[in-house]
Amino acid sequence: MFISVLLANSYSLSPISPLPFSLPSLSLSHLTSPFLSPISLSSPSLPPISPHLALSLLSHPISLSPISPHLSLSPDIISTVEFNHTGELLATGDKGGRVVIFQREHECKTEPFSQGEYNVYNTFQSHEPEFDYLKSLEIEEKINKIRWLPQQNAAHFLLSTNDKTVKLWKVSERDKRPEGYNLKDEEGRMKNLSTVTSLQVPVLKPMDLMVEVSPRRVFANAHTYHVNSISVNSDHETYMSADDLRINLWHLGITDRSFNIVDIKPVNMEDLTEVITAAEFHPHHCNLLVYSSSKGTLRLCDMREAALCDKHSKLFEEPEDPSNRSFFSEIISSVSDVKFSHSGRYLLTRDYLTAKVWDLNMENKPLEIYQVHDYLRSKLCSLYENDCIFDKFECAWNGSDSVIMTGAYNNFFRMFDRNTNRDVTLEASRESSKPRAVLKPRRVCQGGKRRKDDISVDSLDFTKKILHTAWHPTENIIAIAATNNLYIFQDKLNQEMHG
Repeated sequence: MFISVLLANSYSLSPISPLPFSLPSLSLSHLTSPFLSPISLSSPSLPPISPHLALSLLSHPISLSPISPHLSLSPDIISTVEFNHTGELLATGDKGGRVVIFQREHECKTEPFSQGEYNVYNTFQSHEPEFDYLKSLEIEEKINKIRWLPQQNAAHFLLSTNDKTVKLWKVSERDKRPEGYNLKDEEGRMKNLSTVTSLQVPVLKPMDLMVEVSPRRVFANAHTYHVNSISVNSDHETYMSADDLRINLWHLGITDRSFNIVDIKPVNMEDLTEVITAAEFHPHHCNLLVYSSSKGTLRLCDMREAALCDKHSKLFEEPEDPSNRSFFSEIISSVSDVKFSHSGRYLLTRDYLTAKVWDLNMENKPLEIYQVHDYLRSKLCSLYENDCIFDKFECAWNGSDSVIMTGAYNNFFRMFDRNTNRDVTLEASRESSKPRAVLKPRRVCQGGKRRKDDISVDSLDFTKKILHTAWHPTENIIAIAATNNLYIFQDKLNQEMHG
């Protein structure tokens, strides 16, 4: 069982390496790597490396945008990553308002290892920069979230949003074109009717496959504050959009009105004590939703109880230890992401230093707490000064809800096995990877004796951060965005079974 990792930016994918620990329920034990770009590469099986997993780099990674001190201003920086419900498509959005869709390759007899590779399927401009003349505010084009709708026919639909406007896009294929019109010539111009002496039946002729992306709906003018979340309901007819103070419910077919279902804005803004940071619908019950706040609380709302869900059904909050109270306590307790498990029984949240798993039936404390980078606790002052303490890390479940994943600094990302309590730190870095080299697990040292490959806390690069992650809904395929690069890990076992 191998996992392969590949690196790419928003336009082209090239492989890179890493992973080293065994997740029995996930089949994450060894790794290799296929190439996710128009060039297809495969790698030989590596010998078992127990109890770790191993990833190999197939070729030098490629990046279209320059690596520079001003990279944070680059429009190529990936701002969201999302698999569709089957995992066959993977969409990324960037700060330039572009959406890039990757498609998974199908089985090919001549290339037995091509199964599972993702190639660029389509690229389109989703949002443009705008200006609010009433408030004299510039609205940037950065894509904050992408959410796929369940596929109902041959076409695919996705929602994308910037700070203010949500758009519904249709992605479809066309491989035939009509020919033989009676009233138009081959170039589409109208014929002189006096020259039409006979009628013919138009026919469909084969043509090169063309992927078309067209806007179907634009949901605008409903948010005063910046949109941070969108979530499609399990009824497949409605979705919600959340900003700092309000959550609106939309029907996918109606653009001129929405229903406000949560409003935490106080009458006097001086009394404002918290904001909404993330929101998501329950995966199975269309009446349930959860939203998180900057105070570290989670509120579960039931739309059957009232039209306005200001009064929550359940409040999930961990009591604070007075001995650990500090100036930074409220900042680091702010929840940056919340995700329902696939079963709908658990909630996964991420704050600045930890990832937590909550049971919907236990509100007083989290079921599990995972330290992501507790070694930064002594660095909070400097992290506050450089604004890193306000970074918003995302988190993800695997398909069986047995493993969670989230990002960290220095291009590190962390994986935690809930069944065995094992964890691993991996680095998605081009500088530390060579072709066909195995990426080793990394360890951060806080002092004392250091191993050969350990990295000191003082050596961490806080400009390199993995904020956005996604996990394939049913298979062990992982997508991780690091600045303008996309890393994809794939389970070798799945590839061999399909190949």
